[in-house]
Amino acid sequence: MIFLRTTERNGSCFLRTDQLDGETDWKLRLPVACTQRLPIAADLLQIRSYVYAEEPNIDIHTFNGTFTREDGDPPVNESLSIENTLWASTVIASGSIVGVVIYTGKELRSVMNTSNPKNKMGLFDLEVNCLTKILFGALVVVSLVMVALQHFAGRWYLQIFRFLLLFSNIVPISLRVNLDLGKMVFSWMINKDSKIPGTVVRASTIPEELGRISYLLTDKTGTLTQNEMVFRRLHLGTVAYGMDSMDEVQSHVFSAYTQPTHDLPMSRAPAATKVRKTICSRVHEAVKAVALVHNVTPVYEANGVTDQAEAEQHYEDTCRVYQAASPDEVSLVQWTESVGLTLVGRDQSSMQLRTPSGQILNFTILQIFPFTYESKRMGIIVRDESTGEITFYMKGADSVMAGIVQYNDWLEEECGNMAREGLRVLVVSKKSLTEEQYQDFEARYIQAKLSVHDRSLKVATVIESLEMEDGAPVSDGRRGPAADGTSGPPWKSSATQASRSGGAALHPVWMLTGDKMETATCTAKNAHLVTRSQDIHVFRAVTTRGEAHLELNAFRRKHDCALVISGDSLEVCLKFYEYEFMELACQSPAVVCCRCAPTQKAQIVRLLQERTGKLTCAVGDGGNDVSMIQEADCGVGVEGKEGKQASLAADFSVTQFKHLGRLLMVHGRNSYKRSAALSQFVIHRSLCISTMQAVFSSVFYFASVPLYQGFLIVGYSTIYTMFPVFSLVLDKDVKSEVAMLYPELYKDLLKGRPLSFKTFLIWVLISIYQGSIIMYGAMLLFESEFVHIVAISFTSLILTELLMVALTVQTWHWLMMVAELLSLSCYIASLVFLHDYIDVYFIATVSFLWKVTVITLVSCLPLYILKYLRRRFSPPSYSKLTS
Repeated sequence: MIFLRTTERNGSCFLRTDQLDGETDWKLRLPVACTQRLPIAADLLQIRSYVYAEEPNIDIHTFNGTFTREDGDPPVNESLSIENTLWASTVIASGSIVGVVIYTGKELRSVMNTSNPKNKMGLFDLEVNCLTKILFGALVVVSLVMVALQHFAGRWYLQIFRFLLLFSNIVPISLRVNLDLGKMVFSWMINKDSKIPGTVVRASTIPEELGRISYLLTDKTGTLTQNEMVFRRLHLGTVAYGMDSMDEVQSHVFSAYTQPTHDLPMSRAPAATKVRKTICSRVHEAVKAVALVHNVTPVYEANGVTDQAEAEQHYEDTCRVYQAASPDEVSLVQWTESVGLTLVGRDQSSMQLRTPSGQILNFTILQIFPFTYESKRMGIIVRDESTGEITFYMKGADSVMAGIVQYNDWLEEECGNMAREGLRVLVVSKKSLTEEQYQDFEARYIQAKLSVHDRSLKVATVIESLEMEDGAPVSDGRRGPAADGTSGPPWKSSATQASRSGGAALHPVWMLTGDKMETATCTAKNAHLVTRSQDIHVFRAVTTRGEAHLELNAFRRKHDCALVISGDSLEVCLKFYEYEFMELACQSPAVVCCRCAPTQKAQIVRLLQERTGKLTCAVGDGGNDVSMIQEADCGVGVEGKEGKQASLAADFSVTQFKHLGRLLMVHGRNSYKRSAALSQFVIHRSLCISTMQAVFSSVFYFASVPLYQGFLIVGYSTIYTMFPVFSLVLDKDVKSEVAMLYPELYKDLLKGRPLSFKTFLIWVLISIYQGSIIMYGAMLLFESEFVHIVAISFTSLILTELLMVALTVQTWHWLMMVAELLSLSCYIASLVFLHDYIDVYFIATVSFLWKVTVITLVSCLPLYILKYLRRRFSPPSYSKLTS
């Protein structure tokens, strides 16, 4: 909607756009000037006017339109920009506003930036489906071969169906059931893990996908960073104050305002500045500088006791909230309040500070030079109403300010020290101006602002002349953001090995953010997405095909270099050079895309999946990340300050980004390896009995007669072998601490070796070998009766399956032991009831026992020997860590 008027006294309002672009700071919005000047809101209905607006589009950062009032004389024309708009899904900070709605329904920016969710099916499930199709093909082939060996005699087409039914065990019906039960167990384990509390599995069908993620795509604000700023240190060259010595700063400020002489240095002749100031006055000047150079507005809200007007009049502390376009600025003002100098009022032209003694200091704002990404600094000129002194305060990045302030030997070194600690550094300086100096500057400044050509250049030149004339730094104010209220860097410390790109597990990490380029680059360095030794290639803004071509060639010449690109440039590259760009970007160790629209994030995920065929995982915490999370193979939502929209739309929801490491390295890895072992074992179990049936039919002239009937065939895949086989979901090759410590273990899984055609073939050969040995052994060793074949072979089969589970297990769990013993005792107990199928008296003989022992040993012992030799001469990577 177009912003027409507001109830706020200062004639503007602040807006929060976190559900659109992920930025949690407040943005300033201005009403249309001619409608804001109307005496009351009802007058809007009396005027004759219209709005011209551009057609709906996807860009949330721009808007073009005009507002025309026709009943004025002459008619009033006003241009409309993004500053005059309020999008749906945004929140205003205070007051109420009146506007005219332009876009609704499908034309809303938030609706145009969302994509339809897709039904996710894991790559693992697709691989298992592929193996099942192969087994079905094998079933048909075996049936046809059996009929062919009968020379298609008689009603052979009926025989085909009889064989299809007889060998139907080849296709393991229980595979799907076992895998789904396994997924439920894995999900339960994730939910119950005490080391990642609050983690919720919302899609229990894809836990094993977490074990094979090749690309990690993450949002920045609120995901990699917690978006909490805390003032950590103040450095004045000779003296520094940290978190533990803030009470000293407080006492200096207090004494500066309670000693009657504190105004003397200001009112004396300029010669007084030559005298070295006391520590007390220097600290006081520093705090005052930080309290004045900002764009923060204190707003008073009614609480249960006082109403809004009364709160504003008395500057009630309990009702005050600070609004600013950046959380950094709010943290600075909150810090000055904590040491005794409180910002209590502000409008377009004045500012009020309250001293520790309760006195109100009034300052007139003469000029404000806003922060820009070119200048990397902001300035303000204020006049102290009590003394009439004019002061120019400035703050900015250390790299820029070092060249502006008076030369000193400590600034650069101290800034470097703090940056290495992970603190963000800000330099604040002060310069006193005489009335003549200011009047001269103002005349030049107004002249520059009126020029039509090169206006911004001329204005910048005038401001620079003021900065350079003899700027003297009073203080170097530092504030550092902290993640969990600690002195650490502003991102959650365990973006750990999981997201570190230098030879670690998830090789390339892509950071997709709606944030600005500088902030995104800074966070990428601090979160170790980019290592200290790596270069960063900042992709220049490109608008045409030629520019994109040149810039891509420049990037191609660089090796092992992280890429930083803006959303607009990305759009151009994908339009003209999609294949080339994706090829180069996929080779890069880290990619940072800033100023990304929500649909652009989803588009990047989709392109990565199509171009590489690898699995992607998207992590985000705001409504603007939902499209990306739904598009990725695994979507992880972080419950952050931006609400639960992302965590509810995601497949997995975590409370902190650092939990992602354990979710992938431990749970993802285990789920994938266990599912692979479980599925192959279920296939082996089915193939074993099918091989025995095939051997049996072949020996008896290809007769379509079942080897085992009734309860034996049902009990085989349920009560006799189900528990031990399913207990493989508790197996693990290494401890969770080791898996977290060595991300290379995770990298092994990306090749998909636990479940591949090679391992499938090995298990098929094992099944054929064991099935044949058991069947031929039983036929060789049985003496007279057919019933003895059934008894010997079935008992050997059950024992073989139980021993094979024991062979597969890498770490024994007490439940596995229970499952093995339970299955064995169930079989022995059931022999009493199975006299229809098995000769009970024969079982009790020594002859039966030695025959079963020999057959079982021949079927299992070679495999145990092979396993031992393999572990001895070609051990897997994890065994080197466990030994």
